[in-house]
Amino acid sequence: MTHPLKAVALAAATLCLPLAAAAQSSASIYGLIDMSAGQFQDAGALKVKKAQSGNMTTSYLGFKGTEELGGTIKAIFALETFYLADTGAAGRFGGDAFWARAAWVGLQGEFGATRLGRTTNQFFVSTLIFNAFGDSFGYSPSIRQVLTPTVAHPQMLAFLGDTGWSNSILYSSPSAGGFSFNLQGSLGEGTQPGRNVGANVLYFGGPFAATVAAQQVKQGISGFTPAIQSAGFKSQDSVQVGASYDLKVVKLFGQYSQVKTKATVDTKSTIYGFGASAPLGPGKLLAQYGNAKAEFPTSEVVSKTLTVGYDYFLSKNTDVYALVMNDKLTGLANGNTIALGLKVKF
Repeated sequence: MTHPLKAVALAAATLCLPLAAAAQSSASIYGLIDMSAGQFQDAGALKVKKAQSGNMTTSYLGFKGTEELGGTIKAIFALETFYLADTGAAGRFGGDAFWARAAWVGLQGEFGATRLGRTTNQFFVSTLIFNAFGDSFGYSPSIRQVLTPTVAHPQMLAFLGDTGWSNSILYSSPSAGGFSFNLQGSLGEGTQPGRNVGANVLYFGGPFAATVAAQQVKQGISGFTPAIQSAGFKSQDSVQVGASYDLKVVKLFGQYSQVKTKATVDTKSTIYGFGASAPLGPGKLLAQYGNAKAEFPTSEVVSKTLTVGYDYFLSKNTDVYALVMNDKLTGLANGNTIALGLKVKF
């Protein structure tokens, strides 16, 4: 082979190397932008007219990828950050970690998947699947009462542990007969009072689906935690059962949660909710009710929230929605929210 031909052959072989590698791996950029505007009012609060990011689904940007390692084994990773579309600020709130939604690396195969880093809390996953408004932190009674009671209502007891666990390992089993499970643990690493451990079991079989979830949190104490919980805090134990049934003309949801906190003064919250999602034209009619009771040593506080809305799908990735929410809390005036929103996935 002449020198010019050797040079061409070598160049062609060099160019083929990244193409061969690309055939064995993939990476993608994805995310979601959610904005809504209207009148917002929690129980006992003033009415505020504003535009707000992430009330239906928290806005985020993500990067994920896989690389085939041979056989059925793949290396996997994800980096996901929240942001506020109304201001352009990073995070869900001031001081939020930049990669708060996810930051993990793992292995996946016939054995299931194992992820190491900041992973999604599986109690949160069970909560969002079995209510009509999914992971809506602004409008879902289930998310507001189970996961963010101190944000929506400072009078309610705090749920600890966040929707993502740092310094954690998560194992997700393969599905067998409709059943799958997840095991999760988070290390304190010497700066927290202990470990977090959690698990959930999921079943999807035709029109019926169900979950059982439990976790124990020994870290997550912050300046926002009510003194009644943080004084002498030892641990917080949470359990939940949830189910749904799709009748085609309507899908029904139900869930029950209980949260017990061991501290100088032991406290307890019980939360139940039920809802429905019904196809209507090119969209869905949504309704969800939630009832949460916080039990203090000498008193109790009850939160009742009802949200009704319509989600209209303009395309596979874009939808507009309208909703009303009524919010009640013991001893306070009712709050009423009316909002219109637009959500785009990419």
